[in-house]
Amino acid sequence: MMNNVTLEKLLSLKLPGMAAEFERQLSNPTANDIPFEHRVRSMVDHEATLRDNKRLGSLLRKARLPMTDACVEDIDYRTPRGVDKTAMLSITSMDWVRSGYNVVLTGPSGTGKSWIACALGNYACRLGLSVYFVRVPALVEHFVAAHATNTFNQMLDRLKKFDLLILDDWGIKPFADMAENDMRV
Repeated sequence: MMNNVTLEKLLSLKLPGMAAEFERQLSNPTANDIPFEHRVRSMVDHEATLRDNKRLGSLLRKARLPMTDACVEDIDYRTPRGVDKTAMLSITSMDWVRSGYNVVLTGPSGTGKSWIACALGNYACRLGLSVYFVRVPALVEHFVAAHATNTFNQMLDRLKKFDLLILDDWGIKPFADMAENDMRV
């Protein structure tokens, strides 16, 4: 009975991770052999992990990465794509993001630029940075629609809130005059 009250209080305090770990400990007959401090730490760790995973899931959903399985740890430096391992290790520090700098990935079509961009976006999310991936042709269409509805400034404000903005397929087609001006903003 007392345990049910404790579970309800943990849930009402929005501590579902602690509640789940508490229930697990209650169902484990050997849990009483574990020191009290360790049991509490286990509950706190479970809650922290649950929250971290929830935050990461939210960041990844908002990032809209088209290749969700891309990660920097899987970059293959053996293939002759011209990807420099030392440069990539420097880029994955993400200091350039925090300092407001840009990184431009260039190369022929089909060499994995979009995949690497998604891998960097995934890594940035794992570091707790907010990311948004958009293809430039789609962004230009959004700009046109925003101008038509007089919401262009609000759209720019939303984009500015992201720590990392990944613009894919830049330079595939020439910009119209208005789009060229919009991309300079």
